[in-house]
Amino acid sequence: MSLLSWKLHGNGKTITPGAVVSTDERLSWPRTIGVGLQHIAAMFGATFLVPILTGFPATTTLLFSGIGTLLFLVITGNKVPSYLGSSFAFLGPIAAAMGAQKNMGAALGGIVFTGVVLAIIGFIVKSAGIGWVNWMLPPVVTGTIVMVIGLNLAGAAKNNFQGVIGGQVVQPHAARLGIITLVAIGLITALSKGFLGRISIFLGLVVGYVVAAIMGDVHTEGITAAKWIAAPTFTSPSFSMSTMILFLPVVLVLIAENVGHVKAVSAMTGKNLDDQMGNALLGDGIATTLAGLGGGSGTTTYAENIGVMAATRVYSTAAYWIAGIGAIVLGFSPKFGAVLSATPLGVLGGVSTALFGMIGVLGARIWIEGRADFSNPINLLVVASSLIIGIADYSWTKGDYTFTGIVNATLVAVIGYRALHAIAKSRGN
Repeated sequence: MSLLSWKLHGNGKTITPGAVVSTDERLSWPRTIGVGLQHIAAMFGATFLVPILTGFPATTTLLFSGIGTLLFLVITGNKVPSYLGSSFAFLGPIAAAMGAQKNMGAALGGIVFTGVVLAIIGFIVKSAGIGWVNWMLPPVVTGTIVMVIGLNLAGAAKNNFQGVIGGQVVQPHAARLGIITLVAIGLITALSKGFLGRISIFLGLVVGYVVAAIMGDVHTEGITAAKWIAAPTFTSPSFSMSTMILFLPVVLVLIAENVGHVKAVSAMTGKNLDDQMGNALLGDGIATTLAGLGGGSGTTTYAENIGVMAATRVYSTAAYWIAGIGAIVLGFSPKFGAVLSATPLGVLGGVSTALFGMIGVLGARIWIEGRADFSNPINLLVVASSLIIGIADYSWTKGDYTFTGIVNATLVAVIGYRALHAIAKSRGN
């Protein structure tokens, strides 16, 4: 099969009873386009939350998300259906890299660094297999890193919720909007089933945005001035080792996310995709590198799109080509990006309160699914220490290098876990 050709599943109109539309199959093109549009809708909320929260250009992020998805499909030989959207794992390091001066170039340098390292690991996995990654990142460690990345951002969520920038309240109605947004997210989650429940955070943001607009808290000057169609804004990265160190924990999270995605697709389709682990890491690494070079957010595989595949039983990579191309087209609407960039702080506060907490809980989910053994005192000590170091943001500076709480917690989790278990094993424990 050539890269851009798929076998027609049955008559192309219905799915054979008890079967799925496999990765190398497709339904009729109108139906395939419909599934592709569902994938755009599924990724949309989460992909746009990252640039909204970081201040990155939303349309640029969407453009590189679409390009990255197409590259991923090519590199994996159309065997791994996946959409590459904005990764929440970048939120903490981006905030630290940008600092009070909002130095976007520095943050982009960190994203490029992350992508390059991930691509190199992809090459290594292609040659040596995935065993060494599983050894280095057992569920106890991976879950801890993910939880730290989410809960380290609690202070940022609080500032947004209170409308605070630089210690000063700049939006008096922020807390009210934050409560409305958070309640909306909760009600949508409770009242909705299936797809709507999976995008409840984005829908809650829409509710908060509309209420803020009615209250006059949405500044529309930028929206009015933006063009309907134009090229996205591109920004070049700047590089410093002190900044790039901040992004090392993200590499570990992206490894876990990509490996988990490939395993999930293998289980759902009944196809052994272990030989694509390295390609998946390589594809995401190249996509993230490209995004960082042009001003977009770092990317990762998306659980939301796995939900669409499970609901539709359509695993055709053709649908993802439609989604990637659609995202690229939407990336050329500055007016659309301006609407998103005008989101008030209070609304962001409600969203980030839920979202950052969910990232933390995802770490706990990794522990549960990986059957992490907390009756082992070494595991308990490593996790407990890492969490406090990360959440309280224990940081230290040596010359030009600043090691933040996320970095230090990651070092304790990865090195501490292996070192202490090695010592215990040598003592026969």
